[in-house]
Amino acid sequence: MEIKSPTLLIDKEKCVRNIDKMLQKAKNSNAELRPHFKTHFSSKVAEWYRERGVNKCTVSSVSMAQYFANNGWKDITIAFPYNTLESEEISDLASKVSLNILIESIESLNQAKENIKGDVGYFIKVDVGTHRTGIDPRNEDLISTLINESNDALKFQGFLAHAGHTYGCKDFESIKWIFDGAKKSLLQLHEKFGGLISYGDTPSCSLLDDFELFDELRPGNFVFYDWMQKDIGSCQIEDIAVCMACPVVAIHKDRNEIVIYGGGVHFSKDLIMEKDIMGKERRTFGKMVRLSKTGWNSEIIGNVVRLSQEHGVVHLDDDEIVRVKVGDLIGVIPVHSCLTADLQGYYLSTSGERIEKMTKN
Repeated sequence: MEIKSPTLLIDKEKCVRNIDKMLQKAKNSNAELRPHFKTHFSSKVAEWYRERGVNKCTVSSVSMAQYFANNGWKDITIAFPYNTLESEEISDLASKVSLNILIESIESLNQAKENIKGDVGYFIKVDVGTHRTGIDPRNEDLISTLINESNDALKFQGFLAHAGHTYGCKDFESIKWIFDGAKKSLLQLHEKFGGLISYGDTPSCSLLDDFELFDELRPGNFVFYDWMQKDIGSCQIEDIAVCMACPVVAIHKDRNEIVIYGGGVHFSKDLIMEKDIMGKERRTFGKMVRLSKTGWNSEIIGNVVRLSQEHGVVHLDDDEIVRVKVGDLIGVIPVHSCLTADLQGYYLSTSGERIEKMTKN
């Protein structure tokens, strides 16, 4: 397929290798892998999991649950606080698949009991330090109340947590400290109230090995990885399975910059701060690599320093900028593959196969 505009390339071999590695970790700890599909949004990529025996998944919205249910997934957890305005859609899903939702307040639980028709499971979302959503694990009175409201139609499943604050870490020790704290809180709740323990974030699931006391692992980003995960230490550059192919549309040798067709509407504007060889802080929106007939290589040759809506500006050194011509295709490893993938209409495999994905209404 000829590439004329920003196109996200996927290396299936790397994806499968990442899946196999995470699946083996789960098996080694007698846990189930319930991967989060909010990274890839694709029934085709999901099939690579199913071919390896994975039959449960996690999603981040009702519409995503509908998409994967329509593509044959029968056991789905919506890892997002229950939205009372979508009770009708949730009821419809519950008639077709085994469905779990997240609850973190008595108001939401009462709304669910009143409005959801059919059998649905619910996990109590626990805040293990991210402070985005979830109940403080020390609030045992509320937790007890939520569990005691369980019935045959709306059944308590257990406790679910996402240690999203590991994304702010830069070393193994910090990630392990967060993981150990989350594990302690979850196990204390399990010992007192029972239920399953469902846990997931890509940094800790990638770097740690002992999940013996957990029932489910729910990482998502690991199937693709990205530069943020490389910066955290969750993966090596060779593990990153996605790269955006972008046309070069202008060159400014006087400031060692090229302009690419590939901006915020393709990558999002997620960034990380890093230091250059002189110790000066700089913003990074992606890393430029060379494309090849079979994908891309792992040598970083440029830094995406600015993004606007459609434009990307890449800084190159003197040796590299003389090699680039207007009309060339260059590769960019994204900072955050989840958002980059979300913004695409489809993907292109390194073997030339068009890979369809969920698109939003």
